[in-house]
Amino acid sequence: MNDRFGIGWRPELSAGLLAHGEQMDLTELILEDAAAASPRHHRAYRTLASQVPFWLHGTSLGMASTFPSDEKRLARCARMVEVIGPEGWSEHLAFVRVPGIEIGHLAAPPRTLETAEGAAQNLRRAARIVGSLPLVENVASLMRPPGSTLPEAEWIRLILEASGAELLLDLHNLYANAMNEGEDPTQRLLAFPLDRVGQVHVAGGRWIGAPGALKRLDDHLHPTPPEVYGLLETLAKVHPGPLNVVLERDGAYPAIPDLLAELELAREAVVRGRQRRVLEAAS
Repeated sequence: MNDRFGIGWRPELSAGLLAHGEQMDLTELILEDAAAASPRHHRAYRTLASQVPFWLHGTSLGMASTFPSDEKRLARCARMVEVIGPEGWSEHLAFVRVPGIEIGHLAAPPRTLETAEGAAQNLRRAARIVGSLPLVENVASLMRPPGSTLPEAEWIRLILEASGAELLLDLHNLYANAMNEGEDPTQRLLAFPLDRVGQVHVAGGRWIGAPGALKRLDDHLHPTPPEVYGLLETLAKVHPGPLNVVLERDGAYPAIPDLLAELELAREAVVRGRQRRVLEAAS
């Protein structure tokens, strides 16, 4: 299978990523960073997008809300897609604002029929304005969102079915949510609509809180833990098609060889998963 692996594009990593471009099958740029960049940078991103599969990753549209996504932000997204010409774009299944109030971060909404329908409506609206549907990413939370009536996997399935979107499956977010809600991460993974996975994120985090009441924080400041590679291996075993895997890092940047070593661990996990599928099919 033509699995692809890459590292998220960050200004602090750009020189190292360019120097090791032969080890990158794809990359991903934060959409808001692109929108804030100069026309010169836009031209550079467009050139990069012509050389390597390139994605724009949004963080501020607030798709998973009963409130409509902001039209100005959608128009900005449409312009970036037009100017840069990425292979595709993605957003989070989160809310970030209500009328008159900016939360300032990606918040997990209550998992209900109402928010699922609101998210589907926002996604259909985004497709009309931008010209294409985004992949949508599951988000991390330190607790089960208050007011939830649906399991996370079922909530996401409803959104995908109603909107036609595909899933950007963040495995560290899934791992964090499972641990924070007292569930088995592998069983939670297998409940997701894995046939709708269009891209995968791997990243790291840390444990916070007092002993006996620890919570898993998704901070993108630490190496990807072994548990996430284990989930990636399981995903590769059951997923019906090729996987596009992006390693995210948003601070405390290590040397590029260390990030490339993490990327190699992701490749190895996918290979192991494919091998497990072959062995089990033959037995």
